[in-house]
Amino acid sequence: MNTLLRWLRNILIFFFTSTLLAVVMLKYVPVYVTPLMMMRCAEQIADGQTPTLYHQWVPLEQMTHDLPQAVMASEDNLFLQHHGFDLEQIQKAQLDAQKGKRQRGASTISQQTARNVFLWPQRSWVRKGLEAYFTVLIEKIWGKRRIMEVYLNSIEMGNGIYGAQAVAQVNFGTTASHLSRKQAALIAASLPNPRERDSAHPSSYMRKRQRQIIDLMGKIDRFPEP
Repeated sequence: MNTLLRWLRNILIFFFTSTLLAVVMLKYVPVYVTPLMMMRCAEQIADGQTPTLYHQWVPLEQMTHDLPQAVMASEDNLFLQHHGFDLEQIQKAQLDAQKGKRQRGASTISQQTARNVFLWPQRSWVRKGLEAYFTVLIEKIWGKRRIMEVYLNSIEMGNGIYGAQAVAQVNFGTTASHLSRKQAALIAASLPNPRERDSAHPSSYMRKRQRQIIDLMGKIDRFPEP
């Protein structure tokens, strides 16, 4: 029994030490690849396709300021106010689930970033618990600007497209710094399902959502400029 407890203690020490070091390191080092990127490439290979991965890291200062504002308007209105979790949205999602309504997302930008960088997309209680753990760590160690920078560089924005620079080049023929306000809102409108919602060829629903996001961008807290 004592041997088992020692093994368990050592495993826990290793887990907490390694994850803490990883979070500290990625506060300063660009995130060039994520588990989701690798999983998507594996899926493409399994389907007999040539894997495609468009991704180029750029600092937050080299992105149009409209982009963080647009994703906050679309994904997380209270990003600058909460500490990683939007409890009100979580409660609403739970109530909707109890009533048998369509499942709605309640993940904040911080939670999505933790999941994208450190975990896997499939839902499970284990993943949700780890997601909460990493969310607390990045909120405490990274801060809001770094979380937004990593989010906008790593999030899936289309088939094989990850991050602001890649989607700007592939879908709009420009760079992340020169995206227009309308283009930023269109990218944000695609984020709930970027492989189905193509920002390069938006549907009428996406155009409607784009207008809603642009309207909301001026009503929420302004993301701080450098």
